[in-house]
Amino acid sequence: MKWKLRRVRVRRKRRTTVTLHYVQHKEEARKLVHQKLIYWNQFYTLLYKRVAIRNTKRSWGSCSSLKNLNFNYKILFLPPHLQDYIIVHELCHLAQLNHGEQFWELVALHIPNYQVCIAELRIIEKVPYVEQTF
Repeated sequence: MKWKLRRVRVRRKRRTTVTLHYVQHKEEARKLVHQKLIYWNQFYTLLYKRVAIRNTKRSWGSCSSLKNLNFNYKILFLPPHLQDYIIVHELCHLAQLNHGEQFWELVALHIPNYQVCIAELRIIEKVPYVEQTF
């Protein structure tokens, strides 16, 4: 019996596209997020593990089942009330990993106008990104 040798193609891990803008603002965004997490978590007293600042295309933040929080670096360029909403939203996911009624009740405890914030974020997401401070 003759054995055939096959070449196995080794796939390299894809490199994430890191923009200069992201690199310039990542640490500033990290400081802002940590300050706001400390402030808002005094009301919720929830435990979280790691906080990551990322250059995501589709979301402002996320929370994993391992209690890791991720935030888009562009949170830095949002108005303060929207920054607060995103932080509170992700903190509340530590208690409720869904968007059920109890989750929205937790959010509403400190951001009663959260529906207005959601609408504003949807409008901002549709506008092409241009660096600006509000």
